[in-house]
Amino acid sequence: MQPAKINYKIYQGSTFQQTFRWESETKVYVPISAIAKSAPCVITTTTPHSLPVGWRFKVAGGGMKELYPTSDTYHIATNTTSTNVTINQVNSLAYTPYTSGGVIEYNQPIDLSTYSARMQIRESVDSPTVIYEASTAIGQISLDNTYKTITITILGSVTQTFNFSTAVYSVELFNMANVLSFLVGNLTLVPEITR
Repeated sequence: MQPAKINYKIYQGSTFQQTFRWESETKVYVPISAIAKSAPCVITTTTPHSLPVGWRFKVAGGGMKELYPTSDTYHIATNTTSTNVTINQVNSLAYTPYTSGGVIEYNQPIDLSTYSARMQIRESVDSPTVIYEASTAIGQISLDNTYKTITITILGSVTQTFNFSTAVYSVELFNMANVLSFLVGNLTLVPEITR
């Protein structure tokens, strides 16, 4: 697995929090039975889906073409039941009526139940000094297997002590069988003004 490379700014004295979702390469296709002309838009599937809240997905076919103007148009599930998906960002009142058919398509979420996570920040890749360390064991990284999220939180009381201008970080996910590099990138510290 190749890690995602994402660069961030950390605002000194402010809480840094980022949430990530780990998708597998397996595609899931669930048939649609209805799409409401409503605000927000609600999609009903013919069979239960496993789409978590906050997950990205596509709509393909079935009319209401405004939901898929291109093959790469993604939506975010803002509420779900076993057979409903709500897209809060979409008002479909004036959209073309749903006819029949179509699917919702998404990448199967990875089961996080066996994983733990750890993170280090250093001034450079070769630096022997760890500026900051976080893990699921000590609480700054949380893995939520219901919503399939990985959340990193660095409190403002911690970022206030940072004095680097730039640094690098990496996040690893691991279990008894694997250690996987999940995220890497550069960090830029923005000095605190109000303090």
